[in-house]
Order: sequence, then C-alpha cells, then structure tokens
Amino acid sequence: MTAAPHPLRIAQFRSYWAARFAMTIAQNAMIIVIGWQTYTIARTTMSPAGAAAQLGLIGLLQFIPLFVTTPVSGWVADRFDRRLITRCTVTLQALCALTLALVTYSEGMTLPVLFSVAVLLGLGRAFAGPAFGALAPNLVPREVLPTAIALSSISWQVGTIIGPAVGGFAYAAAPWGAYALATVLFCIALAGLLTIPPVPRTIVPSKAHPIRQIIDGLAYVGENKLVLGAITLDLFAVFLAGTSALLPIYAHDILKVGPQGLSLLAAAPAAGASVVALFFSFRPIKTNVGPKMLGAVLVYGVATVAFGLSQIMALSLAALAVAGAADMFSVYIRQSLITLHTPDDKRGRVGAVSQLTISASNELGEAESGFLAAALGPVGAVLVGGGGAIVVTILWTYLFPSIRNAKTFDLPKSAQDSRDLELEATP
Repeated sequence: MTAAPHPLRIAQFRSYWAARFAMTIAQNAMIIVIGWQTYTIARTTMSPAGAAAQLGLIGLLQFIPLFVTTPVSGWVADRFDRRLITRCTVTLQALCALTLALVTYSEGMTLPVLFSVAVLLGLGRAFAGPAFGALAPNLVPREVLPTAIALSSISWQVGTIIGPAVGGFAYAAAPWGAYALATVLFCIALAGLLTIPPVPRTIVPSKAHPIRQIIDGLAYVGENKLVLGAITLDLFAVFLAGTSALLPIYAHDILKVGPQGLSLLAAAPAAGASVVALFFSFRPIKTNVGPKMLGAVLVYGVATVAFGLSQIMALSLAALAVAGAADMFSVYIRQSLITLHTPDDKRGRVGAVSQLTISASNELGEAESGFLAAALGPVGAVLVGGGGAIVVTILWTYLFPSIRNAKTFDLPKSAQDSRDLELEATP
C-alpha cells in the first residue's frame, strides 16, 4: 500500500496553508496597530484610565458581530462551499485594511473610523473562522489528517503571534504602512484560495431544518466532554491572562519604550511560538496530549504573572516569549483534539463555537483587560488575569477528566466505529 503524501506535498493544501498564514498575520498586524492608534488618539483628550477603557471598547466592538452571528456562521460553513466563504471574507478584510491605510496616510484617523472598521473586521472574521477550520480536513487524505490539522494550527498560531510584531515594526516605519502591508497579505491569501479546486465533503442531510441543524451542532459540543473541556479551557484561561491589549500601555507608560519597544514586546511571543512550531515540525506530539496541554496552559499563566510584575524590558521580553511558547503548545494540542473528535458534517458549527470562545478570549479578553486596567491599573489587571488562568487550569484538571486522560489524538475504537457507520449512512 502506498503511503499517503505529506500534506505540504498536496498543492491544494499548500495553497490553503499559505492563505491562512498570510490572512492571520494581516489580521493580527491590524489588531495591534488599531490598539496603538486607539490609545494614542484617546490619550490626547483622556486620562490613562479613560484611554484604557477605549481599548476595551475596541475589543468589544470586534467581538459583538462574532457573538451575534456564531450560530449562523457555523451553519453556513457546513451548508455552502467553504472555498467561496473564505474568499468573500478575505476580500472584506482586505477592503477594511485598505480603508485604514488611506485614512492614516491622509492623517484623518479618528476613533469613530477605528470603531466602525473594527465592527466590519469582526463580521469578516466571524464567517472566516468556521469555514477555514472546516476546509482543511477536506483537502487531504484521512491518514494524514492529524498532520494537516497540526500544520493548520501552526499556521494560525504562528500567524497570530507574528502578526503583532509585523504590525508594530511596519507602523514604526510608517503609520500607514502597517495597513498597506495587511492589504497586500490579504490579497496574497485571496490569490491562494482562488487556486483551490472543488473538494469533496460530507453534506448535512437536507431534510433537517436549518434551525435544527444549528441546534444539533451546538448540542454536540455539550455532549462531547473532551471537546467542551478543550474549548472552555482556552476560553477562560486566555480570556483572563491575555496581555496583548495592554502592550500599548506597558510600552507607553510603564516600560517607556515607545512604538519601537512595542514592536519588540509584540515580537517576543512570536519568538517563543516559532521555536515550539519548529520543534513540532520535526517532533510532533503523540503521547499524553491532554496532560501536556494542561501543563502548557499552567505555564502560560505563570509567565503572564511574571510579565505583570516586571519593570525591566529584558525580563518582560523573556516572560512574553515563554507565554507565546506555552500558548503555541496548548493550541496545537487543543485544535487537533477538537477537529479529530468532530464529524466533518459538524465541523463548521463546532468550529464556530470554538471560534466564539477564541474570540471571547481574545477580543472580549482585550475588553476585559482594558476595563480591568482602568479599574486596577495595568499591572493589577495582568496579575489578576495570570493568577486566574492558573486557577482555571487546576479546576479543569478535575472537572474534565477526559482531558487529563487523553493519551493520544486518536479516537477511541468504539467512537471511530460509530463515526464510520455514520459516514456510510450519509446519502
């Protein structure tokens, strides 16, 4: 029997991987620059506490569209051509980036412009996430699906970490340049997606009512305790311990390193994540995946506390690098477990729920960090968040024994047999 090719030897998966990587870098490059512009514009007329609250608002405005559309976006990804959905959402985000580039270049940037574009970006990401996540398993043979999921997870996570660094450096060179670069990256992503041919996938039975299909997809998350535990662990841990929204405050008021220092702070998690991603490309995790994920989230919380206490640039960079490495470690395992334990005909809807929790931990987490910083100060906000992530990890170890008992990515044999029967019965 001929062995299945490595995913990166498959042309359509290479196009997908490059598109997702470019898109993710562009998204996160814009997020850090939008945050910096929001804070600096607000500081011209507001106190540090008031400006921090504006950072919270910008995160909230990106989260609301995703929260409202989550049930529909997952259903759309399961019912319609996932390639078309990804192409449309990337185009929308490219137009948002181009708009911000032009407004920044003309020196006409205002808070209402930033807030309006933030809503549109949230809408685009709401539909992009489930479609991108569900498309990857349709592009490769089942035998190499775990490797494809790992590579897809790495492209997303490394792009998430590298993006702020790219945005920070580009903004330091020219304020409008970060958005112009994001526009180019979105166009590269669109070009890659346009090369992917039609792909086979499992179709949701058409007799089911759309509302029933939405409910079934959401119910699956609650029924599968491993999927539920993995999703909610990320929700609460990263929601509490996220620091990206507060980096402008640390760079401006605590470490006093300016936009160049902000670039370094944003790059530090990227360095840690890249090292872990490189390691996984040679030595993928195969055993004790659940306990290792829990350990990685615990390290993430401890590193966040260290960053909050630091007033030395070198120590802050080291703490952020460790946090980035731990986050990459946990995301790699979590996304692989969720995708492999979800049937293809439900991956869009489960992916929408997963994206909602990721966005809650990122965009809504940014809002929480901004509002908490306004109340407790940035250092207090980071310390409370890091400590909260540690507590959540300990609780989840006992509340979800399926996580700590997950030894490999493989489905239990009984579950795999049931999955095969479902696929055979699909018309």
